Parts: sequence; structure tokens; C-alpha cells
Amino acid sequence: MAATMNSKKSKVLVVGGTGYLGKRLVRASLAHGHETFVLHRPEIGVDIEKVQMLLEFKRMGAKLVTASLEDHRSLVEAVRLVDVVICAISGVHIRSHHILLQLKLVDAIKEAGNIKRFYPSEFGTDPARMKDAMEPGRVTFHDKMAVRRAIEEAHIPHTYISANCFAGYFLGGLCQPGYILPSRESVTILGEGDQKAIYVDEDDIAIYIIRTIDDPRALDKTVYIRPPENILSQREVVQIWEKLIGKELFKSSIPARDFLASMREKEYAEQVGLVHYYHVCYEGCLTSFEIGEDGHGDEVEACQLYPDVNYTTVEQYMKRYV
Repeated sequence: MAATMNSKKSKVLVVGGTGYLGKRLVRASLAHGHETFVLHRPEIGVDIEKVQMLLEFKRMGAKLVTASLEDHRSLVEAVRLVDVVICAISGVHIRSHHILLQLKLVDAIKEAGNIKRFYPSEFGTDPARMKDAMEPGRVTFHDKMAVRRAIEEAHIPHTYISANCFAGYFLGGLCQPGYILPSRESVTILGEGDQKAIYVDEDDIAIYIIRTIDDPRALDKTVYIRPPENILSQREVVQIWEKLIGKELFKSSIPARDFLASMREKEYAEQVGLVHYYHVCYEGCLTSFEIGEDGHGDEVEACQLYPDVNYTTVEQYMKRYV
């Protein structure tokens, strides 16, 4: 049974609302009845797709707010319009890495003084559990923890989201780095392919995040999204795909030492991403702990909080590729 919610739903500002996850957050926020604001920079230029997306959000009922992370005053004014701020700017090196820009947003929220919940851009692996991550991949977790420290030092109410593996990135490529469409011929297994990971449909991630907004059970907590049926190894993901296409793939494997050796030839941004794949697929970092263990009372799990959410299973998700 869900906790008692406020009768009036919070007003929500999404920063990075035209991005990969951000656009889903805007739609989910509107669908759940929140007055929704989308921040956009004044210097959009001629990015017609972004403009059209913003206009579509406006048609759906969102309010567009012009402000910039580089303009403190405009940012404070935007923050004062709402109750909740969700930041979804990119933290992926192969696209762009803007995690530390959130420190400007933290400063604005601190000055505004009205925000009852802030969601920094995290959404993947919990950085608090990645203290021993390898270089150069650890930079992502280091930067996210720097933002967390700033949030907590400013006493800003918050919720951290650990959504594990985005389905589009992992399932589309059968858990192979650099692939986003599944082959019908072959697959490279990472190590033994037996380490469990957790795959979540990006639309479901947005729904779970929005559900937490007015839920006191998620306040000042880390919320993990762990759909039980989606906790699978790479080999299990491949088996689901083989079942869907009615064909067995040719399988080769790459041992951990060879995977790590191959990274040295890559550009820095790609190395960062490959280190994350290593920790997930070779070490099983996403499932190597129990939520709330060892005195971690500030952790909760979304599927337990919201059992009514009919999340997308791995098999359901992969049917789109058939």
C-alpha cells in the first residue's frame, strides 16, 4: 500500500528535458498530472528537432522556461516556479559529460530556498557503491558523488535514482558494447556471460521516478529500480533473443584480460564506457549487494514501493527487434 500522498501534486521542472531520458520524464510527469516545466537554453540555434520537441511538450501542456546553467539569476527564477527539480543532463562520455554543471543548479536551488525535492542526474549504477571502480571509468562516479556532497552540504531534500542498465543500450546489443541492434547471426559473450545485471525500459524508469515525487518514503533516499523478472545474465538475454527469432546464435567469448587489453586502443570517452561494462558484465556490480544491507537504511526499491506498475519485461522489450 502506497504511503499517503499530498492532495496537491508538486510542480516539476525538468532540466535536460529534450534528452534521451529527459523527454520521457516530461511525458511521464504530464501523464501523472503534474504541472510540468521544461527548461531550455536561449541559444537553441537551428536545432529544429529540439525546437519541435519543445513545441510538442507545450502542446501537451508543459510550460517552457528559458534559462541557462551559465546564467545564475535566470536559473534561480526558473527554480522558484516549481516544487521539484529533476536534472537529466547527460553523464555519458560517448555523448557528452556535464555532471559537474549540476553544481550551478545546486547553487540556484540553495538560493531559491523553495525546492522540496531535487533529483540529480544519476539514473545508472549507484556511485556510492563504486568507490573501487577502475580508471578512467571512475570519473563518472567521482563527479556524481561530488554533486551529492554539494546537495547534502546545502541540506537540499533529494532522491537519488539507481536504474541500473538502460534497456535500449544493453538489450538492443545483447549486452555487447558498441551495439544497439541485436544480431541474428552471432554474439560475443563477455567472460562466462553468467553475471547478473538489471535491465529497465527507459519509459518505466521515468514512470518510477515520477511516482516517487510526492512519496515521503523516497525522501532523502536512494531508490533502486530492480524489476525482478529483469535480473538476468548476458547468456539469459541471448537465450530470450534466440527464442524470439527461433534460431541459435554463433557464440564466441572474450576473457576479462582481453577485454581490458582492448580498451587501451580506444579513445578516452570510449574507455570510460567500457570500464562501466566491465564492472557490470564481468564483476556483476549491480547485483553484488542487497538493498538496505549493512545499515544502509536510506535505500528502497521501486518495484516494492509501486507494485501496481506493470513494468516491461526483457522479453517484451526485445520483441520490438524481431
